[in-house]
Amino acid sequence: MTDATVTSPRREATRQKLLDAAAQVFAEVGLDAASVEAICDQAGFTRGAFYSNFESKDELFLELAGRVSQERVAAVRARVADLEAHGGFATVSTDALVIVQQVLDISADDRLAILLMSEIRIHALRNPDIAAAYLAQEGEMLESVAQIIEDIARAKMLTFRVDAPEAARLMLTVWEGESVRSAMAGVDFAEMCRRTSEQVARVAQLIIEPPA
Repeated sequence: MTDATVTSPRREATRQKLLDAAAQVFAEVGLDAASVEAICDQAGFTRGAFYSNFESKDELFLELAGRVSQERVAAVRARVADLEAHGGFATVSTDALVIVQQVLDISADDRLAILLMSEIRIHALRNPDIAAAYLAQEGEMLESVAQIIEDIARAKMLTFRVDAPEAARLMLTVWEGESVRSAMAGVDFAEMCRRTSEQVARVAQLIIEPPA
């Protein structure tokens, strides 16, 4: 057994602890004030452990943002797959609100995720390197959501007035905007889910062709 084989799981565990610690520190003080030292203290590691896993705080927070996006898409995709596997779509009406509630409610972001993504966008506006990484992540997110939309359209025999990538962009824009507004309003998670799904459903109603 090689050293790489032995240390790889440990290294991954260290990265995960640093990411979890960064999320906690960020929730308390924000991105700018979340120092490497504070993250290391929260995780119980030294600065050496941090810099052996991440080149900078920016890299760490970009990975956190990527994790939020991946978890969001994975939750929706798993829900779509489950509905398709068990014939769930067959009993769902073509009403946009019903479809959105069936598929998207489980993936509403919590307050920490919303704060993190908002901070990353602000930093991306000021830093070209972060902007490039953020746009690449956003592109992957759009591709995944577009595929989900195509899956739902196929399962429900729906026709959209715009192509799947554009539909994905419209829905994500509304989704994120309403999530931010809900976080500002201080509503709980259940209410955030309700508001977000309602707004996304309104977009869906505009871009889904009504049945003939």
